[in-house]
Amino acid sequence: MTATTTRVDRAAQRPGASGAPVASRGRAPRIERRTLGYLALLAFFAVLPLAGAYPIFVMKGLAFALFACAFNLLLGFTGLLSFGHAAFFGLAAYSTGHAMKVWALPMPLGILAGTAAAALLGLVVGWLAIRRSGIYFSMITLALSQMLYFIFLQAPFTGGEDGLQGVPRGSFFGISLADDTTLYYVTLGIVAAAFWLIDRTVHSPFGQVLKAIRENEPRAVSLGYDVARFKLLAFVLSAALSGLAGSLKTNVLGFATLTDALWTTSGAVILMTLVGGMGTMTGPLLGAFLVVALENKVGDAGDWLKGVTGIEWFGTLGESVTVVTGLIFVICVLAFRRGIVGELGAWWAARRAK
Repeated sequence: MTATTTRVDRAAQRPGASGAPVASRGRAPRIERRTLGYLALLAFFAVLPLAGAYPIFVMKGLAFALFACAFNLLLGFTGLLSFGHAAFFGLAAYSTGHAMKVWALPMPLGILAGTAAAALLGLVVGWLAIRRSGIYFSMITLALSQMLYFIFLQAPFTGGEDGLQGVPRGSFFGISLADDTTLYYVTLGIVAAAFWLIDRTVHSPFGQVLKAIRENEPRAVSLGYDVARFKLLAFVLSAALSGLAGSLKTNVLGFATLTDALWTTSGAVILMTLVGGMGTMTGPLLGAFLVVALENKVGDAGDWLKGVTGIEWFGTLGESVTVVTGLIFVICVLAFRRGIVGELGAWWAARRAK
C-alpha cells in the first residue's frame, strides 16, 4: 500500500497531472518552434539570390546538404556507418545525366530515374550489408562502392575519365530552367520537400524505432521488432535521398564525373555530418555548406562572403585545401564532439536549465 501511495504521489507531481494533457502543455510548443525555425531557414535560402549570392554555388551546397542529411538519417538516427554512400550519389548522377542527355527526358523524369536507380542499388547493397554489423558493415559498403566505381570507369555511357559532359537542364513541367534563378527556386523546393520527408521520418513511430536500434539493438530485438527489416528500410530511404542529391547536382552543374562515385566523396559526406552535428536535423546542412565553401573559390560563393568567412584565402590553397579541412575535422572531433549544432544545442539546454 505504501508503494502504491508513493507512485500516486509521484504521478501527481508530474507535468500535466493537474488535468491538462502533457502534449498540449509541453509537446506542442516544441513542434511549433521547430516548424518556425524551418520556415525561417527556408526564407533565408529564398532571399540568398537577392542578397547577391551566386545561385550555382548555393545550389551545389543544397545538393550536398541533402546528401549529408540523407547520410545522417542512416548514421545519426540508425547508427549505421556506411563508407560507400558515394555509390548512390554517383549512380544517380550518371543515370540522370544519361536520361536527360541521351533520352531527352524532362528534368522531373530525369531526377526520378536517378533516384529510382539509387533506391534499387540501395536495396541490393543494404540486403547484403545489414547481415553484418560494425566495421564489417562499413567495409562491405565500401567494397561494393569501389566495385561500382570501376564499373563507371570502364562503362561507355559514363565517358570514362572525362565524365558525362553537357547535360541539359531541361524543363520543369513546361518551365524552362535555362535561367539560374528559376533553376535555383526549383532546386530549393525539391530540397525543402526532401528535408520535410526526413524530418517526418525521424519524428514518426518508424523513426523512434530507428533511434531504439541505434541506442540498444538487442533491446529492440527483445521488444519484438524486426531489426533487419527496419535497417533495410532506413538504408533504402537514405540511398534514395542520396540519389536525389546526386541527380540535383548533375542537373545544376551539367555534368557527372568519377569523383561523384569515388570513396573520397563518401568521406566528405561523413565529414559534413560530423562537423555539423550527427543526430541533429540542421547540423548536416551547416556542415555541408562549410565543406563546400572551403573547397570553392570566393567567386563561386559571392563577394559578400569575403570578409566574413575568409573563403578567398582558402581559394588560393588549391588542392592543399584538403589539409585545412582535415585540420578542421580533427579540431571538431577533439573539441566539439557533438558537432557545431550539437554543441550549440547542448549549451542552450544547459543555459535554460540554469
